Amino acid sequence: MTTTTTGTPTGVVPGEPTAPATPGAKSRRSGGHLGSYLLIRFLLIFPTIFILVTTVFVLMRSTGDPITAALGGRLTHDQLQERIHAAGYDRPILVQYWDYLTNLFHGDFGTTISTNRPVTEVVLTYGAATLELAFYALLVALLVGIPLGRIAAARRDQGVDASLRVSGIVAYATPVFFAGILLKLVFSVWLGWLPVAGRASTDAQIAIQRNGAGTGIYLIDALSTGDPSVVWDVLQHAVLPALALGLLTGGIFLRLVRTNVIGTLSTGYVEAARSRGVNERRLLRQHAWRPALVPIITVIGLQIALLLSGAVLTETTFEWKGLGFQLVQFLLARDFVAVQGLVVLLAVVVALTNFIVDVIAALVDPRIKY
Repeated sequence: MTTTTTGTPTGVVPGEPTAPATPGAKSRRSGGHLGSYLLIRFLLIFPTIFILVTTVFVLMRSTGDPITAALGGRLTHDQLQERIHAAGYDRPILVQYWDYLTNLFHGDFGTTISTNRPVTEVVLTYGAATLELAFYALLVALLVGIPLGRIAAARRDQGVDASLRVSGIVAYATPVFFAGILLKLVFSVWLGWLPVAGRASTDAQIAIQRNGAGTGIYLIDALSTGDPSVVWDVLQHAVLPALALGLLTGGIFLRLVRTNVIGTLSTGYVEAARSRGVNERRLLRQHAWRPALVPIITVIGLQIALLLSGAVLTETTFEWKGLGFQLVQFLLARDFVAVQGLVVLLAVVVALTNFIVDVIAALVDPRIKY
């Protein structure tokens, strides 16, 4: 008599039922883990913003009440006290803090003292200009940093690699306002190729206003006019500010791309492909590039904060009237209510941008653990 025995799979207790393996089980588990990961990342936005809001509030109040800081010396003592009482700055600091948080929750970021306009209105009026400049700068950074980084990685430890690495360090280390002044001196004053400042010439602005598009993004408004000369005028004014701000971030991308591509080129699966006779160009394009792209996507989110902070100096240097330019004007006027509101709004934008970048990185790179 022959007895047949069947082996029990490892990790399965005999006598207990096992769940049937379905083709979609693994993907559903991964999707659930991804959802938990994204939920946690989203919830982390709120404590981050709360800490920043509290820090900004304390720093602004450490200078005294905003009314005295902005209007002291221009109003009499009685007028100042009347304005302070009307704004509620004579109440206990904790009461002011609670009211401030309550107003933020309802979308009220305060009213500027110097211009008596809601901060949200200022953002809607000038935010498009900053957004447009940040887009141009990011485009320059990607077009410069990524191709040059790949070239440096492909020619590692050669003369081209050394030159590009030095160029990346110089681009990152150069203050953005100095780069802006130097670009204006060379291309506007000496060569006369590009405008010195502004977002568009007077004639182009009149044409945009007459057309009535009103998006605030001059390139879109110029395209809506249907006049190529207006579009060309807007693009000419954007070149130098975009270069001044974009080359700074481009230097970071160059070094980051080089480091990550070199790292992936030395991994086991790339070495295995190389041993099968795959040429270096194909290795770089098909095997090393995508894994090296994930850290770059993550850093793009971090560089949004750098672009916004750099926009303050860039917009001032080129009289590009966006939020950065307005922030400087509010600082000069000691309008700390406006400064506080703009800083908080920019922090919210940066936090949301970082969350979006985390989502993209999680979807692109399957190695990210949820």
